[in-house]
Amino acid sequence: MNDPLIAITTGGDKHFSRYPELYIQAVNAAHGKAVFIGPDVSIMDAVTRYAGFIIPGGGDIDPLLYNEQRISDTDLEDERRVKFDLALLHLAVKQGVPVLGICYGMQLINIAMGGTLYQDIGAQKGEAINHREGVHQIQVDANPYFAAGLYEVNSSHHQAVKDIAKGLDSFAFAPDGVTEALYSLQHSFLLGVQWHPERMNNKISGTVFSSFIEACCERK
Repeated sequence: MNDPLIAITTGGDKHFSRYPELYIQAVNAAHGKAVFIGPDVSIMDAVTRYAGFIIPGGGDIDPLLYNEQRISDTDLEDERRVKFDLALLHLAVKQGVPVLGICYGMQLINIAMGGTLYQDIGAQKGEAINHREGVHQIQVDANPYFAAGLYEVNSSHHQAVKDIAKGLDSFAFAPDGVTEALYSLQHSFLLGVQWHPERMNNKISGTVFSSFIEACCERK
């Protein structure tokens, strides 16, 4: 069987996530083949053509999308990209196409399904650890993808899931309680992780991509 063709979303030719080559390498290592797509492509054609979608890291999402006013410490992602990602996500989920959200991508999943975010963890959540850089442990509870237990992940974000959307379940948590992973209870494969598994060479991060590619192969 040929490796499934995976689309990784971007904001266009000049608006890639950091270290785009690592996403390609991670998909290749899990026996998929990845390409980048942006807002200029047809969403309907994309859902027909690709076996799965990765919504990778990015900037902050406008809090107006979850009915909050913007606080000062936000760096908004390009509006065209956010609109594209939201429309693509909704159609992909409707059509049963697997979707993996990473960092910004996980936050976008939660917003798309009706959840909210901490606009700035340090300012809005008491006794928070440093999520902007470095590594920390997470506690993974029972879920369909990873063995429960303690794992080490990287951290490079200042926003996080606050109120989880109806139909989603959070199953991994930082020491301060910040949600580090969630999945859909209603769809075949809709998974979000807060860390960057493409930048880590450990078992749980490898499983993020292998589980995703396996779901894409099953649908294909």
